[in-house]
This record gives sequence, C-alpha cells and structure tokens, in this order.
Amino acid sequence: MDVEEHDNIIRHLLLIAAQQNTLNETLHESMRHQRESTARQDNINERLTTAIERLDGAIERLDITQARIETLLARMLRYDDNGR
Repeated sequence: MDVEEHDNIIRHLLLIAAQQNTLNETLHESMRHQRESTARQDNINERLTTAIERLDGAIERLDITQARIETLLARMLRYDDNGR
C-alpha cells in the first residue's frame, strides 16, 4: 500500500469518525429531550392522580350529604296515619 492510499484511508476514517460524533451528539440531545419530556409527563400524571383522588373524596362526601338531605326531607314530609 502506497502513502497516498494510506492517506486516503485515514481521511476516510476521519470523516466517518466526524459523522459518528455528530450522530452521537444528536442522539444525546434527543435522549436529553426525552428524559425531560418523561419527567414532565410524570409530573402531570402525579398531579392528575392527586386531582382524581380529591374528586373521588369529594364525590363520596357529596353522596353522604345527599343521603342525609334525603333522610331529612323524608322526615319533614312524613305523612300522618293513612297518608294524610
């Protein structure tokens, strides 16, 4: 192998290495964005879970309140004997 062929191979390898570095940087940047996106999504999921739990609790309390109101109304509107 002569010197010119050797130099061409080295140049070609240097080009490949530069392209690989560019690809690696792009991949690292993409992975960083993915991690940030995942962290944001985890935060949103946590907030939604908390909100749903609070809504579930509120619904349970409303069900109890409704039952109490219905009981009070039934006592207030109770009819005398024979439905009078």
